[in-house]
Amino acid sequence: MSAEALQMRGPVHGTPDAKRVAVGSGVGAVIETYDFIGFGTAAALYFGTAFFPGASPVAGTLAAFATLGVGFAARPLGGILGGHLGDKVGRKPVLVASLIVMGLATFLIGVLPTYAQAGIIAPILLVVVRIVQGLAFGAEWGGAILMSYEHAPWKEKGRYTGVVQAGFPVGLLLANLVFLGSVHLGGDWAWRVPFLASILLVVVGLIIRARVPESPVFENVKESGDIVASPIKEVIRDDWRNILRGIGLRIAETAGYAVSITYMISYLHNTKLATKTETLVALCIASAIGIFATMAWARLTDKIGRRTVYLYSTAFAVAFGIPMFLLVNTGLAVLIVATIVLAYAVCQNSLAGAQGAWFPELFPAKTRASGASLAYQISAMVSGFTPFVTTLLYVSFGWIGPALLFTFYAAIGLWAAVLTRETWGPRERRLADEAASAESYADTKVAA
Repeated sequence: MSAEALQMRGPVHGTPDAKRVAVGSGVGAVIETYDFIGFGTAAALYFGTAFFPGASPVAGTLAAFATLGVGFAARPLGGILGGHLGDKVGRKPVLVASLIVMGLATFLIGVLPTYAQAGIIAPILLVVVRIVQGLAFGAEWGGAILMSYEHAPWKEKGRYTGVVQAGFPVGLLLANLVFLGSVHLGGDWAWRVPFLASILLVVVGLIIRARVPESPVFENVKESGDIVASPIKEVIRDDWRNILRGIGLRIAETAGYAVSITYMISYLHNTKLATKTETLVALCIASAIGIFATMAWARLTDKIGRRTVYLYSTAFAVAFGIPMFLLVNTGLAVLIVATIVLAYAVCQNSLAGAQGAWFPELFPAKTRASGASLAYQISAMVSGFTPFVTTLLYVSFGWIGPALLFTFYAAIGLWAAVLTRETWGPRERRLADEAASAESYADTKVAA
């Protein structure tokens, strides 16, 4: 890769607003994750009885997880829309619009009637709102990560995008802390309060995001006249291989999370291995650790490369699938907590930390939002229905079914990492050092 090619990454030393943009994008990621992932917790613990009563516990859980999956299925459409607009009109408008839509949809979940109150219309409304959530969440990530990436210094892309990626465990922590507190309210309020409370976060997020400047890379693309008429078509035509690789890389992280966290909550509850409170406490501990783990992994990619981190982490996840279930099956609280922490902090956070910088670097600036969003969000269809599939596997084969599925997803990620080029290897780091030194020298001469 030439030094000229690195110019697509923005200013060598970043912009003066780099930190503010990273924090603003990260805050939005917190809110969107709180809204979207909170649905997964509610689906695992409450929605089976609230919206699908009369069925067996397993059937109710399956129905709730199917509704969860609908939102994930809508995310690629949101990614297409958000990516198209991000490449055509800018990254910032997508950030603001997606947050508004997500906030309104989440608030509406908190006021939906249950099956007992409205009959069949209740689960139908739940599915509709979940689809809107999926569209908003699918559009959000590309804008947030590219804003942070394109404002950041070349040598610290991992660090700055890691702040955005860390917004996801922060949102997960907040959602589960609220659910942990609301569980004592009893009845429908136990799941309504977390969704209603999200409107406060949305207001704060909008204030912060409205103040961040547009991406300098997008501004350069616009000024040079390189804005593409149909970025989605162009990136699919020219970079379909990288899209497929990105999907494989992402499946290991997001579908692996669906097994080790989303399904695991339901598994521990239904098999009486842990109470709701114990499960939520374990998830809160894992989320808190995950905030720092994500940023640490992201910074590590700046030092040793994105691909290297991915190779080691997915290899570990391949070996961890069966031991993960053996450990929680002991029913010992300390082992359950340790297992969930390990699954989240290593198998998920390391991959998320690497994706923040790696995915944007796989695509040219003019189609970056579309390419990165497609690769990131299409895999969500797999992860979205994974808890549903995992529940079926458990019914048919016992715990070994979910364990092997987790291993399979990790193997897909490992293979994709083998096939995907390193975008921040020794040569790129050397060129970045040279460019930074040259620009610093030029600035010194001008000042003199």
